[in-house]
Amino acid sequence: MPKTIGIYPGSFDPVTNGHLDIAQRALKVCDELVIAVVANPNKSCTFTAAERVTLWKSVANRVGKNVRVDSFEGLLVDYAKKLKANYVFRGLRAVRDFEYEFQMALINRSLYNKTEICFLVPNEKFIFLSSSSVKEVAKLGGDVKSFVPPAVRKALLHRFQRK
Repeated sequence: MPKTIGIYPGSFDPVTNGHLDIAQRALKVCDELVIAVVANPNKSCTFTAAERVTLWKSVANRVGKNVRVDSFEGLLVDYAKKLKANYVFRGLRAVRDFEYEFQMALINRSLYNKTEICFLVPNEKFIFLSSSSVKEVAKLGGDVKSFVPPAVRKALLHRFQRK
């Protein structure tokens, strides 16, 4: 039987414990999970795509075996075709996430219907967590150690010059 491939795409600027939780849940559904860092030149990010890939690679072992980290530009459906992905996983924290993700899922399905889009809900302790809020706390000197893996915390401290 052929192996099933899942993609977990996102900007991951930076990767949070909530992202790790969703990736762990996704890996229960597929044989191989590709963490796909979106390299969008039109979006302003705190970390470059290469830095975000490096951060993910430093914590991917916390997700499990059969995880690899990659980056892509362009349409998600083109990337899914290239990988022959069976699933695309997206995390949902609240109703506002659902509205956006549902719209994107319908658009992606209309462009390419051979990959199933699966919505996963994180552990309730991560429902409030977003990369934006983590960056804001870090910029203002707050401690983000309960929100991100240690390597990501270190990168944030370095980026925002906090001791």
